[in-house]
Amino acid sequence: MHLRLVVALIATLLPVAAAAVEARFLGAYTWVSQDKRVGGLSGLELSEDGRHFIALSDRAIVFEGDLQRDAKGVVTAAKLARGVPLRAEDGGALPKYRDDSEGLTQTPDGTLYVSFEGQHRVARLDLETGRLVDLPSHPDFAGMQMNSSLEALAADAEGRLYTLPERSGAVGRPYPVYRFNGTQWEKPFSVPRDTDTDFLPVGMDIGPDGRMYLLERWFTGIGFASRVRRFEITEEGLTGETELLRTLTGHHDNLESIAVWQDEAGIHLTMVSDDNFRFFQKTEFVDYLVAE
Repeated sequence: MHLRLVVALIATLLPVAAAAVEARFLGAYTWVSQDKRVGGLSGLELSEDGRHFIALSDRAIVFEGDLQRDAKGVVTAAKLARGVPLRAEDGGALPKYRDDSEGLTQTPDGTLYVSFEGQHRVARLDLETGRLVDLPSHPDFAGMQMNSSLEALAADAEGRLYTLPERSGAVGRPYPVYRFNGTQWEKPFSVPRDTDTDFLPVGMDIGPDGRMYLLERWFTGIGFASRVRRFEITEEGLTGETELLRTLTGHHDNLESIAVWQDEAGIHLTMVSDDNFRFFQKTEFVDYLVAE
């Protein structure tokens, strides 16, 4: 009996046991805030120097503050400035099933957008008031799976928004990528999905190098494994897929959001975990440096 349990455990770990060959782990910091609303972080935006943050909770609150970093660029402290509840366009509280906020991005002009997976949509956010204004929808959004839709959200240098569902509908079926051009959503390309792993997309950013960085999570039953893939964005689709990072189960907590920034050392990946407001999980900032 004990042998079978050991074999089962090894089988669970093996698919995610590849070492990171393109990104080097720099360090991690666990944030314990005095504000009890902090938790469930599912979206993250950073300033160009990686020191000012806007973070989104999946309980419809957006937080703003500053990060302290050491000489390597690792987060060593987080100072919260404010937490702003998300509001409906009329200023009222968000109704049930419209408050499952998951993805966060900021366009070059400073405008913030939030994606939701309760009622599948993307909305423009006024950070001062918390008010949301829904963008036009894509016909596909209404049929997406509950609790598995628009987790990831990103913006490019032209201000176009990108999102994709957490589940594609079948193992091996590519994830459709949706792009908002300012007036409507189009579906220009897709992201390949594995047939031999259960990594699912939960966060996305477009770095200062113009590449798409996709954070994926795998709940293996005993913990979380994480992966980051990078793609070149072309008019023909996504090319040059590179796996930057793949962790063992339990190496980090439930990483759900990613922000990409750059300094003289190179491209940094800062990720933060969703603690699900459970005492045995944590809000963890994790930093990696991409090897070029």
